[in-house]
Amino acid sequence: MGKIVTVSIIGVGARGGEAYGRYLNKCRDRFRIVSLCDTNEERLEKYGETFGVPQAEWFKDEEEFFAKKRSDLLLVCTLDRMHVRMAKRGLALGYDILLEKPISADAKELRELVQCARQSGRTVMVCHVLRYTAAINKVKEILDSGAIGKIVSIDQTENVVFWHEAHSYVRGNWRRSEDTTPMIMAKCCHDLDLIQYFIGAKCRSVSSMGSLFYFRKENQPKGAADRCTECKYVRTCPYSAERIYVDMWKNEFGAPENAWPMNVITDELPLTAENLHKAIEEGPYGRCVFACDNDVVDNQTTIMQFENGITATLKMEAFVKNGGRDIRFFGSDGELFLHEGEDRIVLKKYFGEDREWKISDLTDDLEGHGGGDHRMLDKLYEILAEGNKNVDTSIENSVESHYMAIAAEESRLAGGALVDVAPYRNA
Repeated sequence: MGKIVTVSIIGVGARGGEAYGRYLNKCRDRFRIVSLCDTNEERLEKYGETFGVPQAEWFKDEEEFFAKKRSDLLLVCTLDRMHVRMAKRGLALGYDILLEKPISADAKELRELVQCARQSGRTVMVCHVLRYTAAINKVKEILDSGAIGKIVSIDQTENVVFWHEAHSYVRGNWRRSEDTTPMIMAKCCHDLDLIQYFIGAKCRSVSSMGSLFYFRKENQPKGAADRCTECKYVRTCPYSAERIYVDMWKNEFGAPENAWPMNVITDELPLTAENLHKAIEEGPYGRCVFACDNDVVDNQTTIMQFENGITATLKMEAFVKNGGRDIRFFGSDGELFLHEGEDRIVLKKYFGEDREWKISDLTDDLEGHGGGDHRMLDKLYEILAEGNKNVDTSIENSVESHYMAIAAEESRLAGGALVDVAPYRNA
């Protein structure tokens, strides 16, 4: 039997409790969850019992939790604004860290955390989970083989999906940039990380434009109520909480006992129509999308110039039916397309027949960001228990996407002005 990595989790919500905690709990031959911290007592009890954590190791108070080191590994899955503070406290106690993204929208905090990680000598892996998916690994393999020659430019679209935008960025935790981070950081640091990963150079400058165009009070239909359950449009509005959380759970998901995003709006499991109805009648996820306190953008386009001369564009698009990223690579000898929503990767050499791969044939695990959540945790075990020190999403690698996002938001607020990235990185 190999080494057992003991785990503490601070923030047992959709990521710490569901996406990561449940998988780690399944892998008891490699991981053992021994301590939990969350301000929500109901969640502490739910996940403490689910993961078999002794009640003495359930903590509501951050100070009590950080009174001593409790395990080998600390998962930091709190709200975004707390990430750096929690990671620093963990490093000071000698934890290795798995850090949820985004790290921070403050460049000074990013530089300080990189320095803390270096001084501590501990591993800090950031949850840029897409780097660990079979689809992205295949794309990188094809690019590295020289199949399309030299990369000239990349065109990437993050298809957020209409209901995901409403759930996370209008009604949910990421709706206000001052409470979390701007949309380009909260949602698209994944995408910026991938672009930088594919190009293999640092970003020189960015220009970005976008706005909160649609989810505004002036677009609320005449006679609409401020809560979906009281509204005459409850059966016709595409953003109706009834349709997104109850109908979609029943009809598209098949009424499972546990599923995202339904398990975010209620802590009661198994999911039922009754507890979902209660959540949208009483909680924040039942608000009209035109009557929330959101301020993050619902569309944004960013253009980037890299130090090796390659250019890229990233479009964050909320108004789409189906999810999945679309990435087009343009090279000196051909093109490469990744169409996640269509389950395919297509290589188009300038001479010869096109070649195509089905993403679903590349792996038997597409759960959780296309399998990235689980593969990242598998990789983390190799790093901590088996001595593999190649951390693709190390803190040093991951901050580059964040510097790009900070520069992009500065550009957007300045009407698309060209902004250099280096001052954020080197100040």
